[in-house]
Amino acid sequence: MSGTRRESDQCSCDIAVDTRLGHAYNEEAFRYLLGVQSKRSQRSDRSFLLLLVDLKDQPGTDRRIDPPMARKVFSGLWRALREVDVVGWYREQRIAGAVLTEFGDRPVADVTRLITQRVTEVLSQAVPAAASRLQVRVCQIQPRLKG
Repeated sequence: MSGTRRESDQCSCDIAVDTRLGHAYNEEAFRYLLGVQSKRSQRSDRSFLLLLVDLKDQPGTDRRIDPPMARKVFSGLWRALREVDVVGWYREQRIAGAVLTEFGDRPVADVTRLITQRVTEVLSQAVPAAASRLQVRVCQIQPRLKG
């Protein structure tokens, strides 16, 4: 294996939000780290979880997550998730995301349910005015077939 990387494998990992609780990556950096985790998943043949938080559609409203709300959403994610989980913009100012790995031997359905419940509870406290509009989804990402 070569010690050099192809240009497409490089990323300027910028931070979109940075507080004492943690930092959230911008979309480019988050997607780069998501791709890295996907490659790790394929090599280890282990799935991982992708958590997504966005605003439900409401007629006449912009679905963007404004900067003050984004800080609250990311702060809530940092409180609800582990320090090693990657947090950032899946879609800039529209969908916040987190990459969750190594969830042990528990059934994925149980882990997904627990994470969704915990994140929903924490975000309801962090962003009470928009809690009914926030949608939390957790998707299991399976390793791609080799070959």
